[in-house]
Amino acid sequence: MGELLLNILLPLAGIAIPVAAFAWEFVFVGRKRLGWRVQMDTPVTGEAESGHAGALRQLRQTSDGSERNLQDLSVVLVRIENNGATTIDAADYVTAQHSQAGLHLQFPDRKVIGMAVTELSNPGLAVCFEPDSGFAHRQLDQGIGVIDLPKVPLNRADHYKILATLERISGTGPYPEPSMKGVVTGGGIARTKGRTGVSLLMLALTGFLVTVIAVMSAIRILEPEPAPLGCATGELTVVGSTAFEPVIREAARIYEQTCPGSGFAFGFEGSERGMDRVEDAAAGDGALLAIGDAPKGDDYPALVQRPVALSLFTIVAHPSAGVRDLTRGQIRDLFLGRISNWREVGGADQPVRVVNRYAGSGTRWTFESRLLDADQPPELGVTCRDLQRRAEPGRCQTLYTDDMLAVVADTAGAIGYSESTDAADTVGVVGLTIDGRFSTRAEFTDRGYPFWGVEYAFAHGDFPPGSLGAGFLRFLLGEAGQDVIRWYGNLPCAELADPSLCLPHV
Repeated sequence: MGELLLNILLPLAGIAIPVAAFAWEFVFVGRKRLGWRVQMDTPVTGEAESGHAGALRQLRQTSDGSERNLQDLSVVLVRIENNGATTIDAADYVTAQHSQAGLHLQFPDRKVIGMAVTELSNPGLAVCFEPDSGFAHRQLDQGIGVIDLPKVPLNRADHYKILATLERISGTGPYPEPSMKGVVTGGGIARTKGRTGVSLLMLALTGFLVTVIAVMSAIRILEPEPAPLGCATGELTVVGSTAFEPVIREAARIYEQTCPGSGFAFGFEGSERGMDRVEDAAAGDGALLAIGDAPKGDDYPALVQRPVALSLFTIVAHPSAGVRDLTRGQIRDLFLGRISNWREVGGADQPVRVVNRYAGSGTRWTFESRLLDADQPPELGVTCRDLQRRAEPGRCQTLYTDDMLAVVADTAGAIGYSESTDAADTVGVVGLTIDGRFSTRAEFTDRGYPFWGVEYAFAHGDFPPGSLGAGFLRFLLGEAGQDVIRWYGNLPCAELADPSLCLPHV
């Protein structure tokens, strides 16, 4: 009876209690939760306390040089963050019809004089606050100043801050507390506190876990820890798609931590080169795996392909192009050379520079098969460096995803395409919507976002049982691998409502 208690009941309790606490906090209560908190709300009391001479006078000046009588100024800093368990997409904000704003920050008895966005956790969030985004301030009849905030998509732990200058319009004494109005589907909006101090629940839970760990360590101190069931040892080289490289590297890192004795090497040079390498090796020894974002076709008869994930891609452009949305027809005309200046699609007076991936790229195959349905004009030997120096329209091609994004970011009037997560993390490029649809899982599921592809795993025949190739592929297609796939904005094939979407199309 005592052995049963120590070896079964105590470990089960050590697992069940934390899991129940986590599920309550992050699944039932906070699966989608947008938090906000006031980090500063302080009066501006005089010129002597200002960091710059003449600061208050500058606030009072109007555009014609006259001075307005500002009374009882204050400065407020508010942090808005995703402190839930899943991503908050733009579609999760519930708003009135035709409203661009997703949240409304209210200040009773005060008027908003000025505001600014600061400290974006992801530089890509800056596009959400551009003109016509819904970011504005206004005054309600009840004497309430309002800052309207856009529908900002936030990954887990993403945040941004709003800095505002306010003027009291009524009342005396301490300022009334600000409030946040809005609705987030599948969760809610909660005012949070700074992460200082420890709650009694956490102290009790920590004490319980320490006790369980101490008891189990005392029992097993001399007993070696076996590797988890299904782990394989050895070396595996993964080659292929640069678009899916971050997912594979993270999955391999977790596998190495979980399964001691496993090691990984990488050679991401594009889908076609990856499949060539596996085909040329002509050995199904479980030591070489290729990842590609195009089906193998008839050129690789010995390869066995397995669908892994549905991956979302996006059209990217240099900010100087002056556009944020294109129709599928406009995209086709731009890449087929029918449009040579951005003003023809409502953009700036800027020549169009098309940046392509090389002809064997799986990403390029996905782009052309999903959006063009036609062959593009040849690049004519023009390098991307030449294209940057020229003043006229042109086109060039790059080898890797990172090269594509770097060239678009450095070339005025450039347009290209990339995996969505990589594009969102790149400074200097703008991700464009297609027919008003964003490259998000929600847009794909609800509105049929058109630019997507399937990531495949390729091996030379079937992997031998017990090989690292077989073990890693099983891990990638299982729950742990699917967590990584979702974290990077993709959809595991096993979770699709219509599994036929992951079948090859040629």
